[in-house]
Amino acid sequence: MVDTANPFIPTQYRIQKVLGETYDTFTVELVPLQDNDGFSFLPGQFNMLYVFGVGEAPISLCSDPAIETSIKHTIRAVGTVTSAIQRLGRGGVVGVRGPFGTHWPLDDAKGNDVVIVAGGIGLAPLRPALYQIFAHREKYGRIALLFGARTPHDILYKHELERWRGRFDVEIKVTVDSAINGWRGNVGVVTTLIPGAQFDPLNTIAMICGPEVMMRFTIKELQNRGVKTENIYISMERNMKCGVGFCGHCQFGPTFVCKDGPIFRFDRINTIFGKREI
Repeated sequence: MVDTANPFIPTQYRIQKVLGETYDTFTVELVPLQDNDGFSFLPGQFNMLYVFGVGEAPISLCSDPAIETSIKHTIRAVGTVTSAIQRLGRGGVVGVRGPFGTHWPLDDAKGNDVVIVAGGIGLAPLRPALYQIFAHREKYGRIALLFGARTPHDILYKHELERWRGRFDVEIKVTVDSAINGWRGNVGVVTTLIPGAQFDPLNTIAMICGPEVMMRFTIKELQNRGVKTENIYISMERNMKCGVGFCGHCQFGPTFVCKDGPIFRFDRINTIFGKREI
């Protein structure tokens, strides 16, 4: 847990497991070096992961919130810090600060249909929300998970998606931008899945995470279906450095993604969303 007296001090965690997800993406399971009271977080929040001598990076939590003895992060090795975490491997030690930020509106979604739209690694911040929904399935209406990846090789959590598809109380649809030999699923961008998804637009909460252009077109398609703008939530990614709104690296118009986000209700940021200068 974050040090409430000094949120800039990381807690040391050991990498207990490493699971390869795709050619450039992996999931680490972290356990504390010392006994503590457990790590609790809300779906949608993130941690700052620190590699000693290298730096730190913001990574969304992707584990089950009900499990407090360990935490998981799905990471794409594209930068200095994330590549360093990959090189550490099992047994390596990282610093953890967090959890930080806002969370998905799971309480507000109770009694409503829920549409979850994810693009690429954007499925990771949404996975804890799915865990919580499944744990309290009777409190929600219809559930639709719409996931898009670049190719079949880029699909995250393949085994878990297959297991979820075996449930009779959730609609799972997966599409890829480019197919390869042997792929028999949907081909096209993730927005093509929205018209056929089963949900009541007037009583639906939508949660979206992915590249900005994907989220922009997803929002338009959901609005075309009749989903209210105030019922659409998105997760923003920014160059977060401190996690507490101090450094200003993640400023998004009048807000700071690290403390006012990363989860935003879209109608509260729609006037600045997608503007290049912001």
